[in-house]
Amino acid sequence: MHYGAHPLIFKKAEDLRNKMTHAEELLWNYLKTNEWGYKFRRQHPIFMYVADFYCHQLKLIIEVDGSIHESEDVKRDDAIRENHLKNLGLKSFRFKNEKVMNNLESVLNQIKQIIQHEQ
Repeated sequence: MHYGAHPLIFKKAEDLRNKMTHAEELLWNYLKTNEWGYKFRRQHPIFMYVADFYCHQLKLIIEVDGSIHESEDVKRDDAIRENHLKNLGLKSFRFKNEKVMNNLESVLNQIKQIIQHEQ
C-alpha cells in the first residue's frame, strides 16, 4: 500500500495532514464519507511521494494542485512523478485548487466517473 515509502515520507505526510489547503479540506470532507463505497486516505505515503488522496482498492490517486504546479520546473517534476506512479500500477488525476473551490460539484462528478470507469 505504501510501495516502500521511507519513514521520512511518512513524517512528511503527517505534517501535510496537519496543514491541508482549503481546497484539499473541501474535497476531503466529501471523500472521507465513503459515499461511493471506496475508502480514500489523505496525504498518503507512496514510494517517495505523498499523494493528496489515495484509494488503495482502485489504485487511484487524486491530486489537488495549487498555482506552483504551473511552473515549468514543477511540471517537469510532476511528469517524472506520474511516470513513477504509473510504473507502480497507479492512476493519477489532477484538479486545480480553483476548480475544487469554485466548482466542487463538477470535480466530484468527474471523480465519480473515474471511479465508475475503474471498477
